[in-house]
Amino acid sequence: MTSNTLLQRINQHQYLRDLRNKLLRLHACLVDTERNAYEQVSGRVTSGELLQLLIDSEQFAWLHRISLLVVRIDEMLQADEPLLLEDVESLVTEVGILLMPSEVGNGFARKYYNALQSEPDVVLAHAEVTELLASAK
Repeated sequence: MTSNTLLQRINQHQYLRDLRNKLLRLHACLVDTERNAYEQVSGRVTSGELLQLLIDSEQFAWLHRISLLVVRIDEMLQADEPLLLEDVESLVTEVGILLMPSEVGNGFARKYYNALQSEPDVVLAHAEVTELLASAK
């Protein structure tokens, strides 16, 4: 393996770890936002109840798309075979498309748009992810 190839591989791994961490922060902010909305209607929930809501509740189901991306990154990082640049680029494109908010878009895009309009922490977490995505281009 040439030093350039090794450097590219190290950089891809670091990039994916950074992307994973930023997506997790964004996901946590969105969970907090959705939890607050849920608790305004249904009352306070415990951590265990929140976990159950994240798994089973339709109100929280839209967040699964980010969870699945994090799992996919984990699988890429733990795979025995080397990362392929095409796979990393495909993932970056997929994340970028998913995180395009839309006032009139599909379920995720619309809910994401609403969260961005109401929660400064979501805006900051979104900015961190999109900045990292832009650095890959």
